Amino acid sequence: MPSNESAENNTQINIDIDTDTDTDTDTGAASSFQSHVVSRDNDGDMDMLASSVDTIEDIDIDVSSAKIETALNRAAAARDSLADCDGVLVAFSGGVDSAVVATLAYDALGSNAIACTAKSETLPAAELEDAHQVAAEIGLPHKIVSFSELNDENFVENGSDRCYHCRTMRLGRMYDAAHEHGIETVCDGTNASDADGGHRPGLDAVDELNITSPLREHGLDKEDVRIVAAAYGLSVAEKPSMACLSSRIPTGLEVTEDRLNRVEAAEAALRTWGFSQFRVRDHDGLARIEVGSDELTDALDIDFVTAVRERLQELGFEHVTLDLHGYETGSVSPENEQKSTETTSADRSIETIKERSNNKNTESSISAIVEPSYPTE
Repeated sequence: MPSNESAENNTQINIDIDTDTDTDTDTGAASSFQSHVVSRDNDGDMDMLASSVDTIEDIDIDVSSAKIETALNRAAAARDSLADCDGVLVAFSGGVDSAVVATLAYDALGSNAIACTAKSETLPAAELEDAHQVAAEIGLPHKIVSFSELNDENFVENGSDRCYHCRTMRLGRMYDAAHEHGIETVCDGTNASDADGGHRPGLDAVDELNITSPLREHGLDKEDVRIVAAAYGLSVAEKPSMACLSSRIPTGLEVTEDRLNRVEAAEAALRTWGFSQFRVRDHDGLARIEVGSDELTDALDIDFVTAVRERLQELGFEHVTLDLHGYETGSVSPENEQKSTETTSADRSIETIKERSNNKNTESSISAIVEPSYPTE
């Protein structure tokens, strides 16, 4: 949190923007963005855009006034670039990134923008329902296309390029849907932070297929995206990031429908129990639960331990562990695999837990992993 002496230049998002700060930021585009949001609301076209920039809804982030202005400048530029298209189809997961792109597209093009979600075994049912609700919030037509990554053996093998094969298939279906509607431009929610580095083979597919990524192209990073989502009053402004279910399976372990189903059911249970940021990683029968660092105490509650052990055992997991490092994005990704000592350490921890449990001839139990998990994104 910023100190009191910095309050003049730093503010919670719900506080009025101080446009008199001594920065060189050009506020013209941001002001235009604000006026456009308000005018859309006054026209009665989009009630969801009632929030003006100086009354942005409170979200859990501290930013400077200059950062807000920068985010809105970038959003205005992204929206204006979309306005040059005859129509766009947005690859739409219902998360904050694709929701912001969809909102900018609808703000720029109205009914010439479409949201499209690809339904497959790797998409949790709850996420599909969320996507439908968010599209309805925005006012966009919502198209659902179906496909199966499991039909591609390159995906099933779960190598380091799994995301490339998934994204190629998924975005290919998006182009098919776009052409059915006479639309040439397909957009996605890749933001500038996504392109900062790390193991992102899916971005290769985005580039190869000439997908338009307005957030990335206009420099909107993760923080910018949440600022813009709050400015538009989107319900997903604070929604935690969510990756496809196959990301819960370590590289090299085959992706199967059974594994995807039990991971989805296990995470549905965590959601029911009130956790907000979580993953259940499937290490070939060993469930490694990750929750946000602020929720670790709740995860150690004895009632939860008993309940989660019993539920995950019902789903087919032989062993249940809690990762004391807490939630980490991409913790089973292949990035930095050259750091073999870390990977070996994590593998050894998991195997030790299995061996101890088997040697004691006990039923499924919950343990804690203290060693590093797999390298993160």
